[in-house]
Amino acid sequence: MQKPKKIFNNTDNIRSEIMEGLVYAGRGKIHALPEYCAVYRTLAQNGQTVIVSGGGSGHEPTFAGFVGEGGIDACALGEVFTSPSPDQIIEASRAVHQGNGVLFLYGNYSGDGMNFDIAAEILAEEGIECRTVRATDDIASAPPERMSDRRGVGGLAFLYKLTGAAAQFEHYALPELEALANKANHNTRTIGVALSGCALPQADAFNFTLADNEIELGIGIHGEPGLCRIPMPQSDELVEMMIERLCNDLPFAKGDSVCVSVNNLGALSNTELMVVTRKVGMALTARGIKTYDVQVGHFCTSLEMSGFSLSMLRLDDEMQRLYDHPIRTLGWRN
Repeated sequence: MQKPKKIFNNTDNIRSEIMEGLVYAGRGKIHALPEYCAVYRTLAQNGQTVIVSGGGSGHEPTFAGFVGEGGIDACALGEVFTSPSPDQIIEASRAVHQGNGVLFLYGNYSGDGMNFDIAAEILAEEGIECRTVRATDDIASAPPERMSDRRGVGGLAFLYKLTGAAAQFEHYALPELEALANKANHNTRTIGVALSGCALPQADAFNFTLADNEIELGIGIHGEPGLCRIPMPQSDELVEMMIERLCNDLPFAKGDSVCVSVNNLGALSNTELMVVTRKVGMALTARGIKTYDVQVGHFCTSLEMSGFSLSMLRLDDEMQRLYDHPIRTLGWRN
């Protein structure tokens, strides 16, 4: 079996080098806390409620690639597929706090939850109020009646987009921002599919393997087992299967207005993504679901995993208004 090839330097320095790359690409608008491996954006000092996120590296541009205008305000970078520490989260929060509280917004993973909760307790002792919303959009990770157990995956980008707009442009207070994030999360669903595994930087083998004619439906972004392994279908059949599962889970209804993300998990070609995107539009139109916007590209990756995920956000008037605000981050610009 061929060993994975990686373009890295010393694998012990990956997250710090990611941080340095983010700062360089941010062109003076993204700043680093080198000792704590965290980044934050230039703020207008207008007293806004701030949004802090964090998570393991290896999912770029999630999480830190959404720091910027119209996005989140600060982010702590963990090691690859590993949660950031409480100290990192605390320092990132201190760097941006403006006196009106902090919303912690991140994926629903046990290590992240524990460390963000510790950070919130320590910050509360300093008089900094923190509230938490965990993204739970991955429909493959638990049934609807256990939505709080679901993982947060590609749909988190929609939550960043809406809460960033609300905090920066419409100056939502912390309770309002928390309510918005919960509503957006409740109306977001994601499902992914893998054609191959990925390999951690220090590993000499992929974290799972699939037969040549096999795919895994419902794969997690760390390679967590999905719903099933099936013979590889044609693109249209696969997309129809995924859209059907998404629409049954919420459920989306005729006349709903949705935003769609076609997310490259790592190694899929843009050619394949366009073929997938074409069928997504056809499948939603056939169901009478209106597409308000579609984003195609890398939003939440899993190193070099070959595959993609589909995320759908069902809009209401408030979310549509907020969605229309500009965003200028490395992970998403419009």
